Amino acid sequence: MARKKITVIGGGNVGATCALRIADKELADVVLVDVVEGVPQGKGLDILQSGPVQGYDINVTGANDYKPTANSDIIIITAGFPRKPGMSRDDLLLANYEVVKSATEQATAVSPEAIIIVVTNPLDAMAQVAYMVSRFARNRVVGMAGVLDTARFRTFIAQELQVSVENVVAVVMGGHGDTMVPLVRLSNVAGIPLTELLSEEKLNALVTRTKNGGAEIGNFLKTGSAFYAPSAAAVEMAESILKDKKKVLPCAAYLDGEYDIKGLFVGVPVKLGANGIEKIYELKLSPDEIALLKKSADAVKELVDVIKTKMA
Repeated sequence: MARKKITVIGGGNVGATCALRIADKELADVVLVDVVEGVPQGKGLDILQSGPVQGYDINVTGANDYKPTANSDIIIITAGFPRKPGMSRDDLLLANYEVVKSATEQATAVSPEAIIIVVTNPLDAMAQVAYMVSRFARNRVVGMAGVLDTARFRTFIAQELQVSVENVVAVVMGGHGDTMVPLVRLSNVAGIPLTELLSEEKLNALVTRTKNGGAEIGNFLKTGSAFYAPSAAAVEMAESILKDKKKVLPCAAYLDGEYDIKGLFVGVPVKLGANGIEKIYELKLSPDEIALLKKSADAVKELVDVIKTKMA
């Protein structure tokens, strides 16, 4: 049986940590690609040399071009610029549009059967770029957002209640940003509704903290942004696809009429298996929740419209 192969594009903190986590789980051989000479090669070699200690037989290599990535099963795109002080969202959008467009073109040219997981921000819009550029079927392009957002929400709930994070089930939908929609009504601890465990005031505070989860970490770090949890989330998605686990995870998926949203990537619960997105779950939402999801989709549409103007 041929070994599985994952291309990780971007040798920064998120990409390198993705490569390390993939190796630790012995999921697949990894090719780490970055435009900076020496960075992916050095980090790849360093991860490779952890193998004898950690006990994994995974081949990790670094490259500045896409030739070694040929016939990858999964392409994880983490490359891009972080948002710097003074940068508008549109500045970041257009800078990362160029990065994701180029990465998608080059990676899919040599791995036409791969499934793409997009991590670069602004997430939903970048997933749209990968989808438009690759021309892949919509089940083969998925954005990593909800897995991270629910991980944050679950962490805060578990800490507040002092229970195991493994018992906390949380649902977060919508775009990856301050318009995300944590669904308190559908979240629980071992089946016990959150509303029976926490006051409305406390729940609202946890929702707000979840929405600002990335910013909270960025404020601490001063330079740079979160990478341990984002890489863990991307690798959970990759594992569900490679092992055909069919996990139900909140991911950015291209909606074609689901939730009355058409032609946009928005975070919704999906089944992830060997074919990528194998099912999109349409939950019965309350009018308030529908309004919040629509508002979130509108925020994504604004960004996508900027990109479409650029591509025209």
